[in-house]
Amino acid sequence: MALLMIAQMGNPALRAVARPVADPTDPDIARLAADMIETMMDAPGVGLAAPQVGESVRMIVFRVPPDRSGGEAIPPTVLINPVIEPLDDETELGLEGCLSIPVLRGLAPRFTRIRYSGVGLDGAPISRVAEGFHARVVQHEADHLDGHLYIDRVTDTRHLATVEESHHLTDALKGAGDRE
Repeated sequence: MALLMIAQMGNPALRAVARPVADPTDPDIARLAADMIETMMDAPGVGLAAPQVGESVRMIVFRVPPDRSGGEAIPPTVLINPVIEPLDDETELGLEGCLSIPVLRGLAPRFTRIRYSGVGLDGAPISRVAEGFHARVVQHEADHLDGHLYIDRVTDTRHLATVEESHHLTDALKGAGDRE
C-alpha cells in the first residue's frame, strides 16, 4: 500500500466528472482502494474520493468513527459507482471540511436521510440507508465524483471560516438549534 497525494482546490481533477468503474474486481481498483483507505486514515479523514488522488473513476472510501456515528460506527468502506437517493426533502446544515481544502470549514446543507447504492470490490451490490453524519459523508464524497466541492453547496459566504475560527460556525449552529 502507498500514501497518495491529495489534490488541492484549484486542481482541475477536482472539477471533472469521473467515469464509471467498468470492472470493480480489477486488481488495480482493489490496489487503488487500499491506497485510498491508507491515505484517508493517515490524513486523518473520514472520506476520500478517487478524483482527490488523481484517479477519474467513480469510487469513494469512507468511515464513520464511533464518536460521530450516533450509535453504529461504520468501518472503512469502499463504494464503487455510487448512486445517492434522498429519502425525503429534509435537509440540515452541518459543518464540513475537505482534505482538498484543508484550511477551510463551512456549513453546507445536506439531505438528512439517503439511500446509497453501488458495488463493492467483489462486484456484489451494496445498498444502505444512512442518516446524520453517515449520510453527510457519503453525499460529500459522491459530490467529488461529479466535480463538486462542499463550498459549492455553502449558501452564504458567512458560513465559511478557517479551521482555527470554525468553532464560531458550530456555535452558531448550536444557537440556531436552541431557538427552534
